[in-house]
Amino acid sequence: MNKRSTAALILVLSVMLVIAGCGNNNAGSSKNESKGTNSATTEPAATAAPKETAEAVSGASEASYTPYDQLKDKYDIVIVGAGGAGMSAALEAKASGMNPVILEKMPMAGGNTTKSSSGMNASQTKFQKEQGIEDSNELFYNETLKGGHDTNNKELLHFFVDNSSSAIDWLDSIGIRLNNITITGGMKEKRTHRPEDGSAVGQYLVAGLVRNVQEQGIPLFVNADVKELTVQDGKVNGVKVLFNQADDKTISAAAVIVTTGGFGANKELISKVRPDLEGLVTTNQIGSTGDGIAMIEKVGGTTVDLDQIQVHPTVQQEKSYLIGEAVRGEGAILVSAEGKRFGNEMDTRDKVTASINKLSEKSAYLVFDAGVKSRVKAVDQYIKMGVVKTADTIEALADQMKVPAAALKTTVDTWNGAVKSKSDTEFGRTTGMDNDLSGAPYYAIQIGPGIHYTMGGVVINTNTEVLNKDGKAITGLFAAGEVVGGLHGENRIGGNSVAEIIIFGRQAGIKSAEFVKAQ
Repeated sequence: MNKRSTAALILVLSVMLVIAGCGNNNAGSSKNESKGTNSATTEPAATAAPKETAEAVSGASEASYTPYDQLKDKYDIVIVGAGGAGMSAALEAKASGMNPVILEKMPMAGGNTTKSSSGMNASQTKFQKEQGIEDSNELFYNETLKGGHDTNNKELLHFFVDNSSSAIDWLDSIGIRLNNITITGGMKEKRTHRPEDGSAVGQYLVAGLVRNVQEQGIPLFVNADVKELTVQDGKVNGVKVLFNQADDKTISAAAVIVTTGGFGANKELISKVRPDLEGLVTTNQIGSTGDGIAMIEKVGGTTVDLDQIQVHPTVQQEKSYLIGEAVRGEGAILVSAEGKRFGNEMDTRDKVTASINKLSEKSAYLVFDAGVKSRVKAVDQYIKMGVVKTADTIEALADQMKVPAAALKTTVDTWNGAVKSKSDTEFGRTTGMDNDLSGAPYYAIQIGPGIHYTMGGVVINTNTEVLNKDGKAITGLFAAGEVVGGLHGENRIGGNSVAEIIIFGRQAGIKSAEFVKAQ
């Protein structure tokens, strides 16, 4: 069997495993985990273990991708990375009359977007207005700036906020409706938009974007590992790519958009820029190794905030699986090994993480009831994974958690009283208090901090043009998504990353098309 046939067989087996629910999203335990910038792809696809492949793409929508024999030598725009930003860019470039191509190094589209859980933040949306939610772009801006400790790139942030509502409208226009609205930490208004049934946003978003990419006839190649950007006469004019770990190709283009994501699975780089985080589990899929950042630096791009790495407070440690912020947004509380609350669960992620790290056990339990489960469909996935404890009474749940039953009962009763009076006198929580925890059965998930997001990355302007150290645009080079730094400052607000990939992904597609037309 030749390498291409073998790789194809592995891809089919991967899809079968994902459909069967075999993938566990455990990027932290993958044997193929990063040893450097491109380590996630150092092992040939023909010999990669199906289990590892399934882990890398678990939850990604089943899709057929463009056959390798349809590859052309030249396209108007090459898009590196098939996550939310890359596919959004491709759709807008196509709508502008371009002939784009998407190159994805993993066996499936989606990347870290597939793992997104809570939702997409946006202000002044039609769905907020329909539901009587009074929000403003100014409030969204100020809360994001405060969450980032006033270190955000203000120009990018203004563009982000002002274009968030139109991004929701655009998704709705292509059959991706996010009209179920909740709240995440660091916000005062409900602006986290989810699928109508309240399920995790990532898989739904990826499936919808892949469907649109296919309907528009945009070629999307997987197992396409871009190694280098090519430059001629000071202009980025294509890429060098390794297909199926076997065939080297050079593809030319009038413009290149890099949407390769962050480096949250690159342990070596994380240890270099943040040695204090060494040893933490990561929620990132194994392809998140910072390839795009390294490629852009080689052609003169510069970076910002590489040491700003977000640790998410609620990660199931054994599976390295993120427990989405929507669980707290819909009413869950955090309790210690003593069965007591220890802070404001709806504070910003850095502050909630700090409160957990102050506990001697460095971990805590999310406690919630049947009502939260009904409003957060992702809980069903957590149950299937076997990470949820459940019982018909608080006392029985405490027994499973091995925490003092009387203390947990008092904690829940006190919390329910705070919800009723709309006053959390203990820790000052003011959001995620629409419903108390009184509906049996009851649930608990043990969590601890884990590496979740890299706020740093390459520097761009609001046209998504990549800038050099002198602040000038590198001709023909654009970037969007987590590969970019500056927008979030020192701390990202939950729900802003999904908004970022759509807002700036669209902008990259539009502006790169304008650039090509002007040539």
